[in-house]
Order: sequence, then C-alpha cells, then structure tokens
Amino acid sequence: MATEALVSFAVERLGDKLIQEATFLKGVREQVEKLRKDLKAMQCFLEEADKKQEEDVRVRNWVSEIREAVYDGEDIIDMFILNAEAVRRNCFLKRVFKKLMNLYAVGKKIEAIQLRLRDISNRREDLGIKNIEEGRSRSAQNQMLQDLRRSSPHAEEHVVVGLEKEADELVEQLIRGGDQRRRVISLVGMGGIGKTTLAKKVYAYTEVSQRFPDCRAWAYVSQDCRPRDVYMQIIKQVCTSTKELVEMVEKMQEHGLGDFLHERLKQKRYLIVLDDIWSCADWDCLAKVSSNDPDCLGNVFPDGGNGSRLLLTTRHKDVAVHADARSIPQEMQILSEQDSWDLFRGKAFLDHVDADGYPPDLVQLGREMVDKCNGLPLAIVVLGGLLSRNMSHTEWRKVHDNINAYLAKEGSQTGVMTVLNLSYIDLPSYLKPCFLRLSLFPKDYVISTRKLFLLWIAEGFVLSEQAGQQSMKDTAEVNLNELINRNLIQVVRMSVNARVMECRVHDLVRELAIRKAKEQNFFGINDIPYPLSPSIGSSKCRRQSIIYDDIERYASVERSSSTPYLRSLMFFNLGHETGRISQLDFVAKCFKVLRVLDLEGVGVESLPCIIGKLIHLRYLGLRHTGLKLLPPSIGNLRNLQTLDANNLKQVPNVIWKIQNMRYLYIEGQEDDIPLQIDTLENLQVLSGITFNQWIQNNSSRLTCLRKLKLEGRCELVEGVEFSKSIAKLSGLKSLYIKASDESSIPSLAMDSCLYLSKLDIKGHMQKLSETFQFPSNLSQLTLEACRLDCDPMPILEKLPKLLTLRLRAESYLGMEMHVSTNGFPQLKVLQLFESSEMIKLNIEKGAMPWLMQLQCSLSTRIFGIDKLPNLVEVKLIISMFSLFSLRPLMNFQIHAWHWDNSWITNRNVAQQLWIRRKKGLTSKCSTEALEQLALFLEC
Repeated sequence: MATEALVSFAVERLGDKLIQEATFLKGVREQVEKLRKDLKAMQCFLEEADKKQEEDVRVRNWVSEIREAVYDGEDIIDMFILNAEAVRRNCFLKRVFKKLMNLYAVGKKIEAIQLRLRDISNRREDLGIKNIEEGRSRSAQNQMLQDLRRSSPHAEEHVVVGLEKEADELVEQLIRGGDQRRRVISLVGMGGIGKTTLAKKVYAYTEVSQRFPDCRAWAYVSQDCRPRDVYMQIIKQVCTSTKELVEMVEKMQEHGLGDFLHERLKQKRYLIVLDDIWSCADWDCLAKVSSNDPDCLGNVFPDGGNGSRLLLTTRHKDVAVHADARSIPQEMQILSEQDSWDLFRGKAFLDHVDADGYPPDLVQLGREMVDKCNGLPLAIVVLGGLLSRNMSHTEWRKVHDNINAYLAKEGSQTGVMTVLNLSYIDLPSYLKPCFLRLSLFPKDYVISTRKLFLLWIAEGFVLSEQAGQQSMKDTAEVNLNELINRNLIQVVRMSVNARVMECRVHDLVRELAIRKAKEQNFFGINDIPYPLSPSIGSSKCRRQSIIYDDIERYASVERSSSTPYLRSLMFFNLGHETGRISQLDFVAKCFKVLRVLDLEGVGVESLPCIIGKLIHLRYLGLRHTGLKLLPPSIGNLRNLQTLDANNLKQVPNVIWKIQNMRYLYIEGQEDDIPLQIDTLENLQVLSGITFNQWIQNNSSRLTCLRKLKLEGRCELVEGVEFSKSIAKLSGLKSLYIKASDESSIPSLAMDSCLYLSKLDIKGHMQKLSETFQFPSNLSQLTLEACRLDCDPMPILEKLPKLLTLRLRAESYLGMEMHVSTNGFPQLKVLQLFESSEMIKLNIEKGAMPWLMQLQCSLSTRIFGIDKLPNLVEVKLIISMFSLFSLRPLMNFQIHAWHWDNSWITNRNVAQQLWIRRKKGLTSKCSTEALEQLALFLEC
C-alpha cells in the first residue's frame, strides 16, 4: 500500500476511534491523540517518499519502517479495545484491576511507537533523504528507463499482427472524412497493448505521408513530461535544419519555443504524434491550454481549418477526452487467441517459415505460455524473443513452469512488469490500496463492483475527506472508474445506464498487484490443494485470500498460525461441490481484530455464537453459503457496516443494535417474522426486507436511506399507509418492489419522493393510471410481471425526465402499444419484453427524439423507427422459434449499419443480434440509414 495513503487511513481511523470508542479509550485518549498528530505531521513528505522508494533502496527501507510502525500502532489500539470489551464483562474488582493494568500497558506501547516514529523521522538526514519532498528531479535509473522506452517512428517492427482493422479505423480518422478542423485522435490502452506499434504502423502508411507531405513529426513524452524537450523534437522534424536555426532555438526558453513552433505550423497541414502522454496537466502544458478557458485549443498547435491532426497515445482515457472532447478515443483491445499465436510464432520460430515445420512439443508448450499472456502483445513479444534464443525442450519447459518470473525480469528495464509498473507508480496515493485490494481475487475472477465498493469501504480505503458531500459508495465508484480509465481494470458487464456492474483484472496486471502487495505485507494468498505450511503468512500479513477445495484443512492449520493481526479473510470456492465448513469458531479465536470476513459461495453449516466477539468486523459476506440461521450474538458486532446474506430462514431481531450498519442485504427470507431496523440511522441500503417487516418500522428515522428493496407477500399491507412510509424517505433514490406471485402491489403514490430516480416494480398491479403517481425526477423505470391490460405508454410517455424504460416479461398483456408525438421527451434507452406473440409498436413523428438504444424481440413489429433521428443501436432478441424466420432476412442490405451476427448457429437457445449505425454519417446518410432499418424491422 502507498505509505502516504496508509498513514492517511490510520489518521482517519484513529480519529474515528476517538469518537466511536470514547468509553474504552478514555484512559489513553491523550496518547492516541498524540500518535494521531505525529502521523499527520509525517504526511507532508510521504507522497514523494513513496515515489522515490521505487528507485532508492534506502528510501524503501525507511518507508517500510514507517509502515511497520503504523501497523503496530493500529494493532495495539485494536487489541486494547478488544481487551477492554472483555474486561467489561468481569466482576467489579477484577474489572478495575485489569483496566488499570491494560491502561498502563497500552500507554507504554503507544509511547514506544511514538519514539520509533520520531527516530525514523530524525534518521532522514543520516540516510541522505533530508529534502525528500523536493526530490522531483529525474534519477539516473528513471532516466535510463525512459531512454530505453523512447519511441521512434523509424524503429522497425518486424512482426505486427492483428492490427489491420484498428489501422484502417485510425487512417479513416486521420485523413478521410470532411472534417477540416484540427483534431486530436487518441489511442488508449493498458501498458504493452500495442498503442505505439499501431501509431508507427499508420505513421508509415504511404497515404498518410501523402496527406501530410511536408509536416510530420513524432515526439516521445513519457511520465516526466518536459515541454521544451518535446518542442525541440518536433522542431527538428518540421523545420529545415541549419546552423543558424539550431543556435537560435537552443537559446530559446520553453515559452519562446512554443510560440516559434506555433508560427511554423500555422500555415501548414501537419500530423504530430505525441507518444506516451500521462496526464491532462501534461497535455495542457504542451499545448499551452489556458486554465481559464476549457474550450481553448491551445497556443502551440494551431487550427488552420486545413485538416491538421495530432495523434496521442496514452494509458488514460481521461487524457484523450480532455485533449479533444469531440473526438472518440480509439481504445485498444487485447489480441485474439489466433493473433496471439501468430505474433508469438513470428518471434519465437525465426528459422521455421512453414507452419508444419514447428516442433510439436514446443508448439504445445508455446500455446500454453501464450494463453498465460492473455492477449497482451508486449508479454507475447518478450516471451517469443526469450524463447527464440534456445529451441531446446528443456529450456522451454523451464520458462513454461516459471513464466511470470521470466516476464518480470526479461529485458530488465523493458520487461513486462517494469512497463506495467509505470502505471502503478503513476497512481495517486488514494488509488494504490484500492488497486492492491484487487490482488486478493483469483485469476480470471469476475468481480461484482457492488461487492468491491463495500470491501474498499470496510477496509477504510475510501476516506470521508475524499468523499466530501457524496456518499462513500459513490466515491468508491469514482475510484473504480479512474482505475478503468487508467486501463488497470477491464469492464466485463455494464448496466443499461452505463454503470460498471462487473469487472476483472488482466492476469499480468494482477501479477503486478500481487508483487506490490507482498512487498508491503498487504496480503498473503493461498491456492490449496498445495501443501499447507504451519504458518500460512507472516505475522505482519494483513489480508489473506484462500482459494481451494478442502476448507476444513485450512481451519486445522490456521489454529496454529502466526497471523493474529489479520484484518481481512476471504474464502473462494471456484465451482467445487466440496468445501463445506462445519466449524468456524477458529476465525474468532485466531483473528480477533478481523475487519472483513467473506465466505460467499462456500458452504457453511452454521455460524458459531463466538462470531459475536469480532467487535472490529465491518464486512460479513454470507451470500450463497446455504446458511439458514444467524446467531443472536451477531447483534454484538457494533462496528459492522455491511451484512450481505441471502435465502436465510429468518433474520434474528437483533440487527437494531448494530448502530454503524450502512448496507444490509437479506433477500429471500423464508419466515416473515418482525425485524426492527428503524434504529439504524446510518443505514443507506436496505435490500430484502419484507413488506410486513417494513410497515412495522418508523421509516422517518431512516434519514440516510438511499436504496430500498421490498419483497414478499403484501396483500395485508394497506396502500395509504405504505405510501406514507415511502414518502417519509426524503433522500430515497432507488426503490425496488417485488411482490410474491399470489400478491398484488399495493397502491403507491410517490410524487412526494423528490429524489427518487430509479423504480423497479415486479408483481401484479391494477391499472397504472389509477394506482401510481410517479415522482417527477424519475429517470429509470422497470416493470415486470405487472400483467397490465391497458397500454402503459400514454401514461409513461408523460414522465419528463425518464431516460431508461424497461418493460419486461408479462408487464403488458396487450398486443399493441402507441407512443404519441412529444412522448418521452428525454428517453434514451427502451427495452421491450420478449414474447412469442406478435406485438406492434407504433411511434409517431416527434416521439422519443433522443432515443439511442432499442431492444426488443424479433417478433415485435415496429412502425415509425425512421422517425428516431438519434437511434444508433438496435438489439434483437432471437428465440429458437424465430431463428429460422430470421435467416432469409440476413441477406437484407442495410449498408449503413454494422451487423453482429456471428452467433447464428443451430443451437436451440435465445440469442441476440446487435445492429449498430456506422459512425461519421452525414445527415442525409443517417436519414437513409434509418429508412433502411425501418424496412427491415417492419418485415
């Protein structure tokens, strides 16, 4: 973890403890407050120390000492609170004696930590790092790394595969089309994915050089952006070099060089490649963009209205959007399996032109190694180059069995891990622990972002100071998006309103995270059934991830473990039938200061009462464990923020005691027994409470509630009372109502819910117009199994701010729907239910003017789709009944649309056909494209 971030978290946590644990810390409050101030004083220079430790072993050791001192301080205070809680249960005299002894002992330990911190701080001078906060100059090691990575358009790439489509798209943006304004085209992707390779390939194209015959330049920028050096690189390529010119520009300062370059480019059509830009600030500095005018094009690269282009390569999508908000960044994708193999064999089998001539034993090993590269071109190139030096089976087997180690060290400063490590170094301190937390998930694991946010929050990686006015969960989502924009996380699934729902980490990026995490005792990982050692991790290890079958073996080994200060324990059971825990008491006995316990997906027979002694626990994950009952002692977990469970038989009526509860997930309760929750004034998410449980609580006390999901039987719930209970939730943003099959949704008036923006209703309803008054700010609405008899469109189309409408199965039982002129003034996404019957949708002119995405069944006949000017995507659901009727239509020619029909097979399952409108069409072509699509969908 970034030590500066670690200290920030420690400062905040100590502040929280002084407030929340005031009773227990009363006797040592002064020492804890002093420790907090000492840590806060160190923050001012630690950020630069974190950066410098990458290149200076003395700084690395010094920072490590700070980290260990912080860990020890947290351990002392957490254990003191734990012991104080235990003492509180003893008799009076024994309690007084033990309390005095504990106070004395912990006071001495805190004083010892303070002395350590002062000694560490004083030794900065002896270590030669007195002015570390001023150490922004380039080190020799950093300079060597940049020199080795410095790109040039003339460096020949002998083997380039899999970039034909990307190259064509890039050339289209650079030289074709009618846009004559100066544009900034960006190639975006993770380190080593081939951005520079693609830029070189296109830069060398004849048609590109003919388009920009007199003025082309390539400049390497890097993390250490120096505008003067970049300007000099460009000037040497766009100006005729003379002795006088060289002498003149050498004397110029940075600002003068920028002005000189502007004058030289002003009357020319130019192409300038800026390779490896790392930040928006670097772009502003290079282009001399005014901070007071965000629309300013800058004072260095002029817009002569002649089709000039700048081509950027960057790892950060934010940089691309910032440089030119009107251009769509071209995001690089990992190579396909075939392209990966083609690239590898071109590098590894230098003397074998004929594919049949490859040694079969090496081919098998090679394919297995290429698979581990997961489509990352740099890794494949490094691997192929390494193996080309020695074609013996022994050498290839040796690399095969230790591939990660070879990829890390191969090429020293240009090795794969070194290149990826630049992205880690560039992370701001608050993102580093969030990134390292990803290393605890198994390889290729699809991560729920909801769960990830809650884990980050429970660990304390989302600071309240960073959150400001927004919620912790919203701040966590901002952090996730920043990691995605930096290409350190891959998106797996997005919601209909473009929020990331699932993600994963590339194998080699995960390997980087593991290496960094191990360096800092951030975690330990075990992949059993490998042999278990008596001590799974070091005593300082803070987190463990357990991935294996026989969980009982881990329990028996861990009873003698040396990781008493573990803060996070996660179990993963990757699809195995075995792995059921009958005894969990070892967790509470061995890991007394645990903050995170995640058992999701692992069979749990019962949760022991001793679990209630984990008073520091903030996250308890019990989803998909098969657990039916929670012990009443769970009410003792006073610091618990998240309880994530489902399909319980019943929830004990002790949740009301957990005052810090923020996120409560209890979907699928079997018994509808009373459950008090109106004491949880910090509660933000409540999912799975039944209608009867809800109506018995005073909802006006839940002032922080933002998301509510109600489910179960609701026939005994009176509509007016229910409406009032919802209306009292002044800050509610999301409401999900799910009635059981035999129930009907009660009458509900929500017009007073001013902040409600998302509404999901599943269950039988009466007529929509008679029972529902929708909130004015509703932006997303989903109806399912409502079994409405009347067309809902005349009512729903009047919702002024609705952006997404989903009408799922059995939401409407009729055969025709009609959207009138001016209906749905802001709707962007419309999803219609699947049906084996022919459904007709009529769209009048002027309706849904901003609709961009339409999803429906192939059996839905749509009239008026040519009247939707902004429609860019249609997704058709193809059932097994419709598959054969579609085949003749695939010959239908609609040239302005991309077809994704690679799925068409003879499988008897529902599939999807995506039709996307091509980019860059003129207004006339767009109109013609919509007319073509209308003819197709009316067939």
